[in-house]
Amino acid sequence: MSTINGTEIKKVVVACDAGMGSSVMLASQLRRQLAKNAVTVEHTPVNSIPADADVVICHQGLAARARVSAPDKVIVPIQVFIGDPAVTRVVNAVQRGGELSG
Repeated sequence: MSTINGTEIKKVVVACDAGMGSSVMLASQLRRQLAKNAVTVEHTPVNSIPADADVVICHQGLAARARVSAPDKVIVPIQVFIGDPAVTRVVNAVQRGGELSG
């Protein structure tokens, strides 16, 4: 399990599989929420997580694959794409500082 301070997060990746677009909506929402914090938000396939990602958000069913693709990154599994408390933890860590682990 990796840990990062929210003030050090510069890139958040929303990783998906061949889904129905919910993860794209989440990435768009996070871009708006984190725009003032100079955090880049990208949407990528779970098997192609970029090396410069600091935090990876993905559905809990993809978390194991995300950990293989990005073993040294903080992986934040979620259950629902909109309104999940885990996403709120990421946003709060970036905006207020504090440790984020996953």
